[in-house]
Amino acid sequence: MARHRKSDEHENLERWLLTYADLITLLLAFFIVMYSMSKVDAKKFGRMSEALSGVLKGGTVVIKRGDQMGVTAGQGVLNIGNLKSIGDAIKKGAEQMEDDKLISTEVSERGLVIHIMESALFKVGSAILEPKAKVILDLVAQHIQNLSNHIRIEGHTDNRPINTLKYPSNWELSSARATEVVRYLCESHAFDPRKISALGYGEFRPMVANSGDENLAKNRRVDVVVLTEEMTAAEPSSLNYILQENKPRETFSPN
Repeated sequence: MARHRKSDEHENLERWLLTYADLITLLLAFFIVMYSMSKVDAKKFGRMSEALSGVLKGGTVVIKRGDQMGVTAGQGVLNIGNLKSIGDAIKKGAEQMEDDKLISTEVSERGLVIHIMESALFKVGSAILEPKAKVILDLVAQHIQNLSNHIRIEGHTDNRPINTLKYPSNWELSSARATEVVRYLCESHAFDPRKISALGYGEFRPMVANSGDENLAKNRRVDVVVLTEEMTAAEPSSLNYILQENKPRETFSPN
């Protein structure tokens, strides 16, 4: 009888080991799960969340470079491959209009860059759009107006100085031209003003050396730049401005 009691006591003393082992196993599983969650690419998770949200709302899938998501042409933030196709389509349209010498396209690290020569848009020293300019801008707008990529309009001049009452330097002229194109796209094609911006670079971003009439003409241009997904994401979001507007403002009273 004593021997049986001693055996029971031995088993009871070892039961805590089973509970302890179970606890250690659970803790190990917990830390494995936490570690795996910490390795989730937050950027990709966010993009997938946005894509699923768009689909559930009847929208389109956002397209990102390197993601294995569905592709919906003409909508969403397009990647480099899609932007190149759009550039080819614009070039083909310009050829049909016999204006292909006035428009050229290229894909760079910034995205799709559409070069439009000055002679296609403005008179020398002017920032007023010519009638022919609207036909060319209509062609460009047809292919890019529904994109979610941010669009940057950049004005460029050659290095010949200008000094008029309205344009004291090439800075003012290039900025005015870029702004005029932005205004036309927003007013005539309903571009979202939050997704388009204007920049004036003056003569400081030439395509070629400013030597000879032909090269000078190439440098006098307006570039329509459809930014890549990365550069679009880096643009200030309108949500930031909304939050800033709704933020309580401090009031100061004079001492």
